[in-house]
Amino acid sequence: MGPQLQNSAPEKLAVGRNATAEKLLVAASELMIQRSSIEISLSDIAQKSGANAALVKYHFGNKDGLLLALLARDAATEVTNLEYLLAQPISPTAKLKLHINGIIRAYYRFPYMNRLIHYLLHESSAEAADEVSKFFVAPLLDFHRRLLEEGVAKGEFRVVDPVLFYTSLIGACDHLFFGRHAMSRAIGVGPVTDDVCRQYIAHMEALICGGIVKGANGE
Repeated sequence: MGPQLQNSAPEKLAVGRNATAEKLLVAASELMIQRSSIEISLSDIAQKSGANAALVKYHFGNKDGLLLALLARDAATEVTNLEYLLAQPISPTAKLKLHINGIIRAYYRFPYMNRLIHYLLHESSAEAADEVSKFFVAPLLDFHRRLLEEGVAKGEFRVVDPVLFYTSLIGACDHLFFGRHAMSRAIGVGPVTDDVCRQYIAHMEALICGGIVKGANGE
């Protein structure tokens, strides 16, 4: 039986916006999932949501503001759950497995997430890059550092650079979706289904834990 969590799960962070703003965010999310691309226009979002394109500027300033708000919405619960997971009375190895499962599931729900992060970090404004670093990248890197340190302190993990760990896990999540299209053309693999997601979680768990978690003899 897998590790059990405490019953009091944290509440989801409220978006803090009105119904029209939320409709615009939902429309942008659905369009990016349908097209497997973050290249969507204001008119696309307006048509999908049934709202006027001018409302994007009213609620978010511009399209990049909407994309930033969307990423913040999608990342909020995942980032909040990092502290919750770290506080659980279970082993570091169990926490690591739950984190691998959770982060891959997050990318399965929001397959555009990593491309959106890269866009906002490197192709948008400096202000957007700062915001993404604050609400997503920094908390995730800090969580990895603390989890790895806990595992080493308890004799379960080998010493691992948290930046390299972040790069490996987040890069693997991104490529499951972004690289799937290239593989489809090359060898005819199908789309990412729930079954594929489960297989990938098992694969990444074996791969990462096999490299980090010490054996029973402590080596």
